[in-house]
Amino acid sequence: MNRSSAAKPRVEASTREHGEGNAVASTKQRQRAQQARQAEKRAQRQAAKRAHRQRLWGLVALFTVLALVGAFVVSALINDNAGDDAPEASGACPAGVEEARDDYELADPSVAEDRTWTVTLQACSGDTEADIVLELDGENAPQAVASFVTLAQGGYFDGTGCHRLVTEGIYVLQCGDPTFTGSGSPGYSFGPIENAPTSDVYPAGTVAMARRGGDAESMGSQFFLVYEESTIPSDAAGGYTVFGTITSGLDFVQAVADAGTAGGTSVAPVTPVTIEGVETQ
Repeated sequence: MNRSSAAKPRVEASTREHGEGNAVASTKQRQRAQQARQAEKRAQRQAAKRAHRQRLWGLVALFTVLALVGAFVVSALINDNAGDDAPEASGACPAGVEEARDDYELADPSVAEDRTWTVTLQACSGDTEADIVLELDGENAPQAVASFVTLAQGGYFDGTGCHRLVTEGIYVLQCGDPTFTGSGSPGYSFGPIENAPTSDVYPAGTVAMARRGGDAESMGSQFFLVYEESTIPSDAAGGYTVFGTITSGLDFVQAVADAGTAGGTSVAPVTPVTIEGVETQ
């Protein structure tokens, strides 16, 4: 009986140890299974990230290709348009109009405001565009300045040409006649002569009013730009109204003069000049 009762605890202890060993093994198996699942999840997440990055890079590459294609198409369209407009793009200026604009009224001298005006002639000749900037003397030539500014603001000079270039004796480019005949007017004439030099010397850059010989009341819209110092003798009416000075763009006028005339020394320039627009300040 003693041996039998002594053996029983050993069996129970062995059973407990076996049960505990199974429990430990089961726990390790669960841990390994859990680790395996976690590793699998990590692998899935990494695979998903790689796929996401690949999609992003694919989209970037697609957008880059589309941008390059778009730039190529735009460039091709620009080049095609440039080809279509080749004459103008290469510098061919639009021809000046030849039409009467004789329904304007003479402005009062007070319009000149007794001040200096800055006027920009947007000119074009051959393959060259240039701004001829003028300073107009509203104090010493109020009637001429008032007339010129009013005509400019009314679009009178827009699209007109310069019809006369003088290259001998005096050196002037004459503009302001929409009819391109030398006889066009805005529908009025005015005088008397203002601010004429007593010496009859007109320095390069002078802007003066044209008129008929011997008639001080015949000024209208036509004016001339002196590109080289000129002595212009007074006639029975006197000298010529100086109403402004070229402050920028004289080189453009000089280049037109250097190209010469279409035949003779007092006719249209061989390279036509167009005043595309006028700005006043």
